[in-house]
Amino acid sequence: MTAFGALVDVTLRGLLGRRRTLLMVLLAALPVLVGLLIRLGGGRSDAPEILDTLVIRTVLPLIALVFGTASIGSEIEDGTVVFLLAKPVARWRTALAKLAVAAGLTAALTVPPIIVTALLVEGFVGDSVSTAFGFALAAMAGGTAYAVAFAALGVVTSRALVIGLAYTLLWEGVLAGLLEGTRFMSIRQGTLGVAAALTGEDVGVDVLTPVVSVAILTIVVVGGFLLTTRALIRFQIRSAD
Repeated sequence: MTAFGALVDVTLRGLLGRRRTLLMVLLAALPVLVGLLIRLGGGRSDAPEILDTLVIRTVLPLIALVFGTASIGSEIEDGTVVFLLAKPVARWRTALAKLAVAAGLTAALTVPPIIVTALLVEGFVGDSVSTAFGFALAAMAGGTAYAVAFAALGVVTSRALVIGLAYTLLWEGVLAGLLEGTRFMSIRQGTLGVAAALTGEDVGVDVLTPVVSVAILTIVVVGGFLLTTRALIRFQIRSAD
């Protein structure tokens, strides 16, 4: 196994071998449960609004927050990061492996519920399939941005969970809806912009253009990767001194 593969394997075992995984699975099942109740009760069939409220606004950032902050932050907290950085592996490769696992787990737990929920709410028709896969692709992009951002946060501060929750609940949940300029610093808004462009659906908000949405998510991913790499390099230097 290559060094990169070994890093991925260690990170996966570290994140999946704890109770947090069960809690995240239960959280990811929430939209499916709601979709099932709507289907059984003959309720409304507004999949975009439901997916935004339950997944993009709530489930996606929370799952990314837990996996992202723990991907490196947990090793820093318990001191095992010293052994990780002692390996002759470039710091950017270490960062890439950690971020890839966090983003991959986020996608694995959010994409299937999106597809199932959309199909439950709107039925197996052409528009529902388009909505399901459009939101799924958007969630993969947005989930990657969230996971990378929160992983970088977990490297630079021990209060990553608190700050991440404040960003998700206050900045994106409140301020982004009140102050026009804050939309351009919101991963959720970028994700919804991508979803609207892929599905052609009205997602219930004044979405950003596709170009701006992709630019926001790209900046977050690239910036988070660079910040994580730099933090790992500086950590190694401090440990050696």
